[in-house]
Amino acid sequence: MDVPLWLALLCIGVLGVKLIRPPWWLIAALLLGGYLLADSLLAPVIDNFIK
Repeated sequence: MDVPLWLALLCIGVLGVKLIRPPWWLIAALLLGGYLLADSLLAPVIDNFIK
């Protein structure tokens, strides 16, 4: 069975919020920070570091 990446990430995110219960401002800060990093000059460096 093939599951789309966005669906898997959504399920993991929902479970994480329900189980760990982080504050909403922290979730928003992490999402915004990830979005800004993905569009920055550091994106290729991060991509090479992950792979």
